[in-house]
Amino acid sequence: MENFYKQFCVEDFDENGLLCKFEPIIPEGFNFAYDVVDQIAALEPDRRAMVWTNEAGEERVFTFGEMSQYSNRAANALAAQGIKRGDKVMLILKRHYQFWFAVLALHKLGAIGVPATNLLTTKDILYRFEAAEVDAIVCTGEGNVTEYVDEACEKYNQLKAKFVTRGHRDGWLDFDLALESASEDFERRKTDAGDPMLLYFTSGTVGLPKMVMHDFAYPIAHIVTARYWHNIGPEDLHLTVSETGWMKSVWGKLYGQWFMCASVFVYDFDKFVPHDLLHMIEKYRITTFCAPPTIYRFFIKEGIDYYDLSSLRHATTAGEALNPEVFNRFYELTGLRLMEGFGQTETTLQTATLVGMNPKPGSMGRPSPVYDLVLVDEEGELVEDGVVGEIALRLPESGWPIGMFKGYYKNEALTNEVFNDGLYHTGDTAWMDAEGYMWYVGRNDDVIKASGYRIGPFEIESVLMEHPAVLECAVTGAPDPVRGTVVKATVILTKAYKPSEELKHELQDFVKHQTAPYKYPRILEFTEALPKTISGKIRRAVIRGAAQ
Repeated sequence: MENFYKQFCVEDFDENGLLCKFEPIIPEGFNFAYDVVDQIAALEPDRRAMVWTNEAGEERVFTFGEMSQYSNRAANALAAQGIKRGDKVMLILKRHYQFWFAVLALHKLGAIGVPATNLLTTKDILYRFEAAEVDAIVCTGEGNVTEYVDEACEKYNQLKAKFVTRGHRDGWLDFDLALESASEDFERRKTDAGDPMLLYFTSGTVGLPKMVMHDFAYPIAHIVTARYWHNIGPEDLHLTVSETGWMKSVWGKLYGQWFMCASVFVYDFDKFVPHDLLHMIEKYRITTFCAPPTIYRFFIKEGIDYYDLSSLRHATTAGEALNPEVFNRFYELTGLRLMEGFGQTETTLQTATLVGMNPKPGSMGRPSPVYDLVLVDEEGELVEDGVVGEIALRLPESGWPIGMFKGYYKNEALTNEVFNDGLYHTGDTAWMDAEGYMWYVGRNDDVIKASGYRIGPFEIESVLMEHPAVLECAVTGAPDPVRGTVVKATVILTKAYKPSEELKHELQDFVKHQTAPYKYPRILEFTEALPKTISGKIRRAVIRGAAQ
């Protein structure tokens, strides 16, 4: 099964053995559920596809044969309630294995999956129902999710069916019972590679969440994610830390990994506890791992040397900028160099430290061969090496880049704003060094223009995070009567420190001595919490607004 994925792409490598070309092969009517999962199931039905466990100690191991069968059952159960091609079905399933049954079933039906987090409340769910015109829902019975859905349905009456798993509620269909009674036989239905397949709501750091739609060809771009970033082969057991409501989950728990015929590991937990996750890696002998930098910071604080992580051979990170201090400490403790990647809900991996590359701490690697990436100024002109510019993706004269969304659903104005002059404008800024490595600066709105300088918040945050007093921080611009704008740092302290004027000056001096003095925060405030989106991203716009 080593080369199974090669039927879906053409690759080429440079003189150093690094991936430099990736062209997708998109079979007519390509459908991941049929052409990957069912195909592997036909070739090796007993090949392990998933290891699942939860906080209660339950454990399930699923083969590709079983994934094929359960997704057929789920497709029949959903079809029995009138779900058909083009319908939109919301999935609020935490880290339950039923998510994989449901999303593959929707693929087989040609329906559109709308994954969402269980952290949503009534107002959030109602907004998503109305904005996406949702036709049905499959959700967890844990917590208050079904209650919130029912409250939303008092104002929204378009649902054909409500399924619940791992729980019971009057007026809902039991998803697990429906699977038991449904047939394992399901005849292939017609879908096209260009049909809509997934709809995700962005985390909405500014304004209401946007709707991002991806087509059935989208999974093929994740061959690069799994093979050349996660470094996965068919015998690996891969763990990506993500709840199924976020797109990172299909990046690291589904498409690319199963193109590689590998196994995904799913730990179904509610609250992240460093000890528990480290124990899972140790117990199940995880081989490849991906998590945001915050997870690695907590691992380091927990004491990695108390755990046997010898099974780990590759570690990657994404979701937020990586602090060099975390990179260096993790390397000292494990011998593994964190390979950073960057992408968006709208795309797949845009830049990454791919297999064979030498990572530079703090850099998010080089542009992925999936896209034609450039850095441009405010006029759309290319910037030179070392100059901060907006990350943009060139659009080909014909065809469409694999893995890229085609626009924001039901928002033509915003779509036209990000697609212009033959470019997709990401809204993120970075600079490129002479060797082609990318260095993240921040969102366009987050870049601070002070005293004639353009200052990225991440570089200052990285310095502050090296101080033992700082647990978390956010750097923004703040109005100043003399300078117009100055740098402001909002800091959460570790338990060993208390706010004081002396500590404030100490942190300011610390930044002055670690980076260019003009970057130091002239305003520094201590806080107990930072405003964040549901996905955990810091809402710097809220902090900026409070400073006006």
